[in-house]
Amino acid sequence: MPGMGLTAIGVAGLTLSYAGIAHTFIDGMHALTGLTMFVGLIFLSAGILDGGISTSNRAKATTLVILSIGLGFGTFALTMNTSNYTITLAGILMAIAFPSIIIAYLAMKHPTFLKPVGSIVGIAAATGIIMWVAFGFVSPDTYMIPQQVESPEEEMAESVPTGPIYAIKILKDSTKQGNPDYDPDVAVVQQGYTVEWTNEDSLVHTVTSSEGFGELFDSSIIDVGGVFTLDTTDLEIGEHEYTCSLHPYMVATLIIEEPKEPTKIVIPEGSAVPEDGKIYYDPQTIDVAVGTTVAWENQDNTVHTVTSGNSDAGPDGIFDSEMMSTGDVYEFTFSDAGNYDYYCTFHPWMAGTVNVE
Repeated sequence: MPGMGLTAIGVAGLTLSYAGIAHTFIDGMHALTGLTMFVGLIFLSAGILDGGISTSNRAKATTLVILSIGLGFGTFALTMNTSNYTITLAGILMAIAFPSIIIAYLAMKHPTFLKPVGSIVGIAAATGIIMWVAFGFVSPDTYMIPQQVESPEEEMAESVPTGPIYAIKILKDSTKQGNPDYDPDVAVVQQGYTVEWTNEDSLVHTVTSSEGFGELFDSSIIDVGGVFTLDTTDLEIGEHEYTCSLHPYMVATLIIEEPKEPTKIVIPEGSAVPEDGKIYYDPQTIDVAVGTTVAWENQDNTVHTVTSGNSDAGPDGIFDSEMMSTGDVYEFTFSDAGNYDYYCTFHPWMAGTVNVE
């Protein structure tokens, strides 16, 4: 009979493991272990109630081993385990174990007191469990109510860097030795910016710092079309060489500079009224270096926009401040060289140009 019972429990554990009920095979093995232990306790209790506690040396040695293992893992569970339910599980086990021990002792030594004392102990244990569960729902601590756990998507959203983006491309056919690989090959970035690598090649790549071979930063595998972002806030000022760990001949340099104040352009008061020779973005034309952040401040008493493109062709989608009220500031970082025209969608006669070199 014990063999049949243990076999049935084993089948139940395997079913939990492979049917997906326990999510993983390891979880199923955990369930199997727990079921086996409780059946073992049932057999042990039945043996004690039937024949009393054995006093042989073999029984004492077995008891000592079981107690040692139990105390060892119990100590670990209570001191080093980070689960929020460890104390709860220990409390439930003790609430079951202590009444069981008392009832077993009375049944063996004082059977005449078994019913009254057993009833009292059982009622007390049940009352304690019920009160503990009830207080868990209505007390200020509400420890029985599951706490909201942030989903991986929310955690990722919270960890997305908010600094200006500096874009770097992993070029097509960069796996061929001698071909251009990272563009730009030397990237000069202000500290606090977010560097974004985009894999435009047809093979996978990595962005791995040469320093410590990935200790400073490491993208792991970047799939075709994938993106790796790096917040430079905590990177030291200076040069940082990086490479592709899959194609070590692909080498580039990331230079971190001290943060600089954005280049400022003002929308002056009265810009909403068209006049010949009037400047609507001051300065109207500005020359900056790649990686420069330009900040537009609306000092007018009406709303405006800073929208890339022109009034004839419309927005080109490179940048758009949307509606800026009085006192609002819009910033954009120019990562690529070129000439960028922009205008106000509400007042299309307002236009300016940023030349990036």
